[in-house]
Amino acid sequence: MDTLTSEVVLDAGRPWPLGADLDREGVNFAVSSAHAEAIDLCLFDAEGTLERARLRLPARTGDVWHGRLDGAREGLVYGFRAHGPWQPDQGHRFNPHKVLLDPFAREIVGPFEWHDVHFGADRLHPHQRDERDNARVALKARVVQALDRRSRPERAHPLVARDDTVLYELHVRGFTSQMPGVPEALRGTFAGLASDVALAHLKGLGVTTVSLLPVHAHLDEERLTRLGLRNYWGYNTLGFFAPHAEYSASGAAGARDEFRQMVRRLHSAGLEVVLDVVYNHTAESDETGPTLSLRGLDNASAYRSLPDRPGHYDNLTGCGNALDVRSPSMLRMVLDSLRYWADEMEVDGFRFDLAPVLGRTDTGFDSRSAFFTAIAQDPILSRVKLIAEPWDLGPGGYQLGGFPRGWLEWNDRFRDDQRAFWLGAGPGGPPHASSRGLFAQRLCGSSDIYAGRGRDPVESVNFITSHDGFTLADLLTWEMRRNDANGEANRDGHSHNIGWNCGAEGPSGDPLVLQRRARLSRALLATLLLSQGTPMLTAGDEAGRSQGGNNNAYCQDNPTSWVDWSSADASLIAFTTRVLTLRCIARPLRSHWYSGTADPRGLPDLAWLETDGRPIQGSAWHDPTCRVLGLLIGQPGRAPAPLLLLVNAEARDHAFRLPSGVWRTVLDTTRPDGDSPWHGQGDADYPLPAHSLQLLASAGAERMIGRSLERRLARGGAAPEDPPFPSASGTA
Repeated sequence: MDTLTSEVVLDAGRPWPLGADLDREGVNFAVSSAHAEAIDLCLFDAEGTLERARLRLPARTGDVWHGRLDGAREGLVYGFRAHGPWQPDQGHRFNPHKVLLDPFAREIVGPFEWHDVHFGADRLHPHQRDERDNARVALKARVVQALDRRSRPERAHPLVARDDTVLYELHVRGFTSQMPGVPEALRGTFAGLASDVALAHLKGLGVTTVSLLPVHAHLDEERLTRLGLRNYWGYNTLGFFAPHAEYSASGAAGARDEFRQMVRRLHSAGLEVVLDVVYNHTAESDETGPTLSLRGLDNASAYRSLPDRPGHYDNLTGCGNALDVRSPSMLRMVLDSLRYWADEMEVDGFRFDLAPVLGRTDTGFDSRSAFFTAIAQDPILSRVKLIAEPWDLGPGGYQLGGFPRGWLEWNDRFRDDQRAFWLGAGPGGPPHASSRGLFAQRLCGSSDIYAGRGRDPVESVNFITSHDGFTLADLLTWEMRRNDANGEANRDGHSHNIGWNCGAEGPSGDPLVLQRRARLSRALLATLLLSQGTPMLTAGDEAGRSQGGNNNAYCQDNPTSWVDWSSADASLIAFTTRVLTLRCIARPLRSHWYSGTADPRGLPDLAWLETDGRPIQGSAWHDPTCRVLGLLIGQPGRAPAPLLLLVNAEARDHAFRLPSGVWRTVLDTTRPDGDSPWHGQGDADYPLPAHSLQLLASAGAERMIGRSLERRLARGGAAPEDPPFPSASGTA
């Protein structure tokens, strides 16, 4: 090793950009560490198993160590070794016996297997440094050519307006692993998601924006590996610049290009791409975890520690550690990663897992923190869609409504209150607290959360289900979770699901149980997709997907989690398409806050009605025994005349007195296809069935909706690139 080292000399190079930067003459290497005393560049053979040279980075500028290797070429495999104090109690965990992955790696050389040698500390004596060398089995980076910006086609981002956005949360592997028509070799990959069959489903359904569960390079936890399980969801990131190689049909070497081609194919179909990103923690886990990258390069800068115990992590995430974006080097890494995916990989936005971690200062969460300020002034990142999961596990971690203006937020209050309203009504249903007042608040953008803070209704991301929890079908099939396969004795996952099995726990052949489940599935989907705000549909809910009662399938990379398209409910898919088409055509609720004021004709922009047609008033809003109401929408978003939304979450039918005029039902959730032949005069009773939502259109609106709906459904639904009625303008 010493003779090899003496034959190769690094020039000083430059401190930017971080990572490995390839040009015609060689490669510049730059890595950040505020507390290291020296850093070595380690060069390996093509397979990454044999260390061929170890070169000291010769220069330091600020906290960046750098050096340039003339004559180096694309494909070079490398890692780092960091020298510095071994003082775990002070937060310093330098161990030059461990090869470290470049945090800025564009391609990771693996695969990774768990060995004790990966740990910087002796596992039996945690305060002692483990001095076994891990070079053969450590993950390394491969030098790759920068993406050629000149080869880009003209920018073809769909630029879906926020008001028109319909999110569709999916898992790259799970969406196509069992999708007929996708070539076997492409199933579960980026290329599979870009296939004609997958695009046809997304485009025909009428969603506008796919929200991909984590695609950054991630690891399976050691515990899961011992159990023969996988971290299927992928919330265990190690490489923030590298696509997860297992999602690439062409392997790690082709993952970047395959990912970018997928994005371009989705864009050509009018679909945006949003990435679920995990900048709150890394796969290095807690103080007893492995030394793989950031921990060995500069632990004290990378991770938040307890104020009076610098050797112990402030575990705000529940995953063992929390990235410290108060540190300039970590803030830079996060921002550089975001810019890389938005600019070079061409995605349209990000959903930030446990987002309050990124806004935490020394005194708690602050919407004006350095992270949010940097995003707001960035010429690239300030223009993309930004979505927060607005909670973490630390003190004051629930920040729903507290993010900067312009950010969208997952609204779990919508999920819980709408579940409680619809599923607490049936005989035998759970006694969840809900009311018509809560239903109305959530239906109309959650003004109690957002309006007083100067936020817009669209900033509420509404959802009934997500990847985390029961699927829609399971919410109506099981009240108790079935998570034994996760290896935690059924103790993991939510116990407060706010679901209802509709009279039988598990699968049932009872016609009444099946009818309730089908009706409530459609009612919940319609409530979600017609509400004010930004709806998010979870992949497979439109097809009746089940996880067999597992409400925490994070470790199930198998048919439990994959969408089983062979058993898809075609009628539910058609129903969902109809509702999304109605949303696109008519937009029952506008994108601004309603006030209840009347126009010159005396017609209020919004009016809430009792079954006898009188306004709902006072304490009646909070009466938990009544789950029936009407909403007269005098100023719909796109329909030219009033609409009427009728809701009956109770177990018995009701007669509802219609306002004056001529009305026609354009959506009936008791019917499998959602269509209804009913039309008639107002000032008469309308038969409002149990467990149903009905949308009626007045004369004028009915004609426009009927013509547009028939035309669009005949050609397969509301394609994302179709202009709404009437034409709307705006950009993301």
